Amino acid sequence: MPVRTDRTYPLPEIQNPNLQTQGPGGGGGGGDMRSTIVFFGLMLAVLIGYQFLFKPASSPTPQTQPQQTQTQASQPAPTPAPGAPVQAAASATQATPAVAAAVESTTTVENDVYRIVFTNRGGQVKQWILKHYQDSAGKPFDMVQPQASERFGYPLGLYTYEPQLTSQINSALYQVTVAGAPASAAGLLVAPTTLSYHYASNGLDVVKTFHFDSSYVVDVETEVKRNGLPVRALVEWPAGLGDMEEFQPSSITRSQIRTSASSEIAWSLNGKQDSLKASKVSGGATLEQPYSYAAVMDLYFAAAFLPGNPAGTSIVTLHNAVQLPSKPDDPTSKMSPADVLGLAVGDSSGFTHVRLFAGPKATDTLASIHAIGADGKASGQSLEPLIEFGFWTFIAKPLYIALRFMVLHGIGNWGWAIILFTMAFTIALLPTRFMMMKSQLKMMRIQPKVDSIKRKYANLKVNDPKRTEMNTEMMALYKEEGVNMYGGCLPILVQMPLFFAYFRVLQSAVELRQAHWFWLTDLSQPDPLHILPVLIILSMFLTQFITPTPGMDPAQRRMMAFMMPVIFGFMLWQYASGLSLYWGTSNLINLLLQVGINQSHYGKEMHEIAAKRAAKKLGGSAPKTLQGKR
Repeated sequence: MPVRTDRTYPLPEIQNPNLQTQGPGGGGGGGDMRSTIVFFGLMLAVLIGYQFLFKPASSPTPQTQPQQTQTQASQPAPTPAPGAPVQAAASATQATPAVAAAVESTTTVENDVYRIVFTNRGGQVKQWILKHYQDSAGKPFDMVQPQASERFGYPLGLYTYEPQLTSQINSALYQVTVAGAPASAAGLLVAPTTLSYHYASNGLDVVKTFHFDSSYVVDVETEVKRNGLPVRALVEWPAGLGDMEEFQPSSITRSQIRTSASSEIAWSLNGKQDSLKASKVSGGATLEQPYSYAAVMDLYFAAAFLPGNPAGTSIVTLHNAVQLPSKPDDPTSKMSPADVLGLAVGDSSGFTHVRLFAGPKATDTLASIHAIGADGKASGQSLEPLIEFGFWTFIAKPLYIALRFMVLHGIGNWGWAIILFTMAFTIALLPTRFMMMKSQLKMMRIQPKVDSIKRKYANLKVNDPKRTEMNTEMMALYKEEGVNMYGGCLPILVQMPLFFAYFRVLQSAVELRQAHWFWLTDLSQPDPLHILPVLIILSMFLTQFITPTPGMDPAQRRMMAFMMPVIFGFMLWQYASGLSLYWGTSNLINLLLQVGINQSHYGKEMHEIAAKRAAKKLGGSAPKTLQGKR
């Protein structure tokens, strides 16, 4: 057998499954190896030949690309969106002509209910005067809070997620157009009209259009593009409302109450109204839900956005704070933070269409403004739920309707309406007062039996199980004598819900803001002379003093006669004078009724029983007479 030199240096076999030719003698596999080597040699020759015969033309060097990139970097234009070709972005930047105004100017738009002053710097609002309302100094009421807006932004500015871009958009000088024509030099427009602002520079293109009619609502359309691509920009009302006079310098402020403490964010989602107090609002939070509307508001005014496309709505909550003196009239008093709430609302697509209501939370006004409904028209939920009466809505709203009806149909004054309604309500409660008096008289009659039962179990400890037997005997006695142990509390139980309902009405009804009654210039503010709180203290004390209370512990009686009037009087010292007017009127009527009750048969019997019990506690029915010796 010949020697196989190819096996001198063992190599791994690379077998082609398609070539199974065997070597001489049928063994080995050397034929397979030679075939494999030949195959790879041919493949190598083909590849080398292809490189020489079919050499591709070399690609041109992209000489313009670095130049374009360098040009873009030298310009202040924003960076294009990720994934956008640099060449296309540069072309868009070069294709966008610059549009801007040379100087700052203002344009005023007015109708019967407002006068709005726009500035072309940012296309924002500097003043939003409500013609039918005044501030505490008697001047036309401005929805724009100037001190807070100067720090945190003016209404109808734009909010983006890039602070530098936001600053550029809101500080640029826009070109102004009025209904398709350049703005006049006078800058005074009467609704209905359309006002447009346009700014473009280095690929950035911003258009803002406002439509005005005869209502409180302004139609807003905004679009921001950068290098031809849409930018997510929201329309904002960033810095509270003009009713928040605590932000003004102490030398000019008139209000002593922080209205900002009652500010909140409100919204409607799936037909349900909800709200969030200032302390719970997160600044810079983005909310994406099909909101029918979203509003920033205080007690009596609101700025509410109604998106044109609820399904694509984005909302950003804005929350800032300003350090203010705790006493507005004393700049040296302790500083504390005051909340400044705002909202930014827009469409996630980059094109935003919203309607903005900025005005009073008046029932008729809010009921006439509707969000976009399922049919795409303004037929959805109204803004009326922005008037919040809280837990006592079922009492407060009918009370408000009744007072409003009285004012509109003959009385004409909210103070007198409160007094007359309180008189009517108190007279309507007379049956419950007589029920209370009869219940008290029955309690007086059976008091000796009650004392006897108490003496029977006097030695028992508080946790002794036998004390349940005392309670059982007491309940049996009350049932036998027909006594309702809670009958004496009935008038108070009925009166207190009305008290809280009045409180909510006075806090929520804008009609009571600056409503006059004699020395009271604003029924929603405390009594400036404190006459009503003093009257409340005196009337409650006199009523408690002449009301017979036999069986009551002396300490408890003193508390009722002295402490309760003081507590209620000073509680109302800083509350709305309209609430004090209600409570003072109710107290005077109750005092007169108690005087009448004391002259009745029931009242005389109650006083007689009270006198006997008092004499018994002193040691006898009559003082003993000492006889001298004869």
